[in-house]
Amino acid sequence: MAADRSASALNPGVRRREVFGWAMYDFANSGYTTVVITAVFAAYFVGGITGGAEWGTFAWTATLSLSYAIVMLTTPTLGAWADLRAAKKRLLMGVTAGCVLSTAALAFAGPGSVALAVLLMVLSNTFYSWGESLTAAFLPELARADDMGKVSGWGWGLGYLGGMLTLGLCLAYVLWAQARGIPADRFVPVTMVLTALVYGAAALVTFALLRERAVPNPHALHQGGLRASLRRLRETFGHARRFRDFMWLMGCVVCYQGGVAVAITLSAIYAEQVIGFEPQETMVLIFALNAAAAAGAFGWGYLQDRAGHRLALGITLVGWIATCLIAAWSTTKGQFWVAAAVAGLCMGSSQSAGRAMAGLLAPPQRSGEFFGLWTFAGRLASIVGPLSYGLITWVTGGQHRIAILLTSLLFVAGLTLLMKVDLQRGREAALRAA
Repeated sequence: MAADRSASALNPGVRRREVFGWAMYDFANSGYTTVVITAVFAAYFVGGITGGAEWGTFAWTATLSLSYAIVMLTTPTLGAWADLRAAKKRLLMGVTAGCVLSTAALAFAGPGSVALAVLLMVLSNTFYSWGESLTAAFLPELARADDMGKVSGWGWGLGYLGGMLTLGLCLAYVLWAQARGIPADRFVPVTMVLTALVYGAAALVTFALLRERAVPNPHALHQGGLRASLRRLRETFGHARRFRDFMWLMGCVVCYQGGVAVAITLSAIYAEQVIGFEPQETMVLIFALNAAAAAGAFGWGYLQDRAGHRLALGITLVGWIATCLIAAWSTTKGQFWVAAAVAGLCMGSSQSAGRAMAGLLAPPQRSGEFFGLWTFAGRLASIVGPLSYGLITWVTGGQHRIAILLTSLLFVAGLTLLMKVDLQRGREAALRAA
């Protein structure tokens, strides 16, 4: 019975093994965000590579912002080019190789090597973000419109399990290393290699099972691939009024994903710098956060298809506001654990709901292009949120509590913009465009 229900969520001709292969990419790349961006390398960059300098947090957020700016400016055209040539899978394989290699190369970044660490972080995070956009563009090909939230939730949920596996392997090694007196500048590089290996191995499942269903557009290709893709991108922005609900959603994404980006990129720094967590305690905290996020993504994916995507996303944004307030007033590790638990549940559900809504509002034949715009909005958010957080801590002399309190305003703004999205009207506009 469960198998029948899962099959009914898929488009005709789509097999469950293919959806599993697609979801395995979330499993593969989640280790990168969990270990590199959140739990290990972020805190090591601030405390080890920059030597705990006052500008360390700002340097970390500025590095990520640079990579997100590159992604923001290139991904829509990359998606349009992939649509015209039916090349999403080929591009995905290429950017995955780039991310795996540059992540492994982070093992060479040690104390004082700020320039090398910045360069490798920009490269790895750019490749990661391109891959995230390309894999998201497969969602409308796989899932029925009414079940995109559910299928998106499968991917996010499996992704958090992948993040937990990678972090668990790294945590086991770190505990082993610390028991033998091995310092951070020797055990952190090993965790980078472990993360790269898991990413590359799990992604092979995706490449083996996922099909490229799109068909090249010969007319557009004869006109010149890059010029044609740029022209389609200009058309998308020029006809934005036809997809006003998609654009309202993009505005909402910029706001709330800015806050989520703060949680992803700075939670380990906050835990260690403000609350007093030790590195191994931080890794356990992030592991538990991923467990809560997996539960939120799986459970919320089913709920949002029944209750409505907009309502589901709105509830999670209220939860994010509560998370910021709890974290800002936390003075003990126990209190911060409460904030992390709420954040975990909201993280998986809010990201799953946002991707499903984008899939509903994107014209089916231009999914790569429109998911490029979705990534554009997400990466703009990843600049606005963490960079403003870093600036606030720098200006206030390291006052992280003020920074996290002001982060709650991003979720308030996202909730306000979400109220303007009409999913039925937006879906009809997308189908008319197709």
